[in-house]
Amino acid sequence: MVRKLRYAYIAAILVFLYAPIVVLIVYSFNDSPTRAVWGGFSLKWYIELFRNKSIMDALYVTVSVAVLSTIASTIIGTLAAIGMHSMKSNMQAIYMNVTNLPMLTPDIVTGISLMALFIFVKFPRGYLTMLLAHITFDVPYVIFSVLPRLRRMNKHLYEAALDLGSTPGRALWQVILPEIMPGVITGALLAFTMSLDDFVISYFTSVRTANLSMLIYSMTRRKVPPTINALSAIMFTVVLTLLLIINRRDQRAAGPSLTSGESKNSASR
Repeated sequence: MVRKLRYAYIAAILVFLYAPIVVLIVYSFNDSPTRAVWGGFSLKWYIELFRNKSIMDALYVTVSVAVLSTIASTIIGTLAAIGMHSMKSNMQAIYMNVTNLPMLTPDIVTGISLMALFIFVKFPRGYLTMLLAHITFDVPYVIFSVLPRLRRMNKHLYEAALDLGSTPGRALWQVILPEIMPGVITGALLAFTMSLDDFVISYFTSVRTANLSMLIYSMTRRKVPPTINALSAIMFTVVLTLLLIINRRDQRAAGPSLTSGESKNSASR
């Protein structure tokens, strides 16, 4: 009885969360412009979506900011994780708490803080400020994706490379980076996903430039065209695919560590 109630509870939560998204995706193929009437299956809203210049401009801003912020945050976050890993335990704990702050702070607080900073330094809010804001909140996700891989890595590999005549830069590139690459890729995918669907921080840090989430929000103030259904369906599919890839990579990364841990336990017994 308890198991049935548990499954019913989980099913109710899933229906409550995903039923609106399913309805949105279904009506993105509706031939009728009225949501209350089903006019038959059609792809015309997807065709009109890619003919709409304002949506394509917002799509370009969204994708370009996501790609550039992912590249920058991956480089910064990976180097920061390597530096934090080499610190003493007490200093590492301090930096870990500092890194946690952007992830625990509400988006609206982060957005208003960055907006106040850009206004204070008299920096015009637009594409560049949006990009800087995305890099800011993406870096912690990369750090916390790379650190577990560093902790599982053999700490003597880097020292052995130096003893064999390698330079620190070459040892970093040829020894450490291949070992932590799964964590780097996972952090990059997570940063891209977070940047792709961000609204709150983008809304406060950009005035002249709008991404897709800002464009959709502006359209909700008046009658929302059916093309938004198609756009939302595409965005949901892309984000869901990226999250599935991230979860799959995490499972593969955890699998070998669990297997090695079990073998060590059996050997000790």
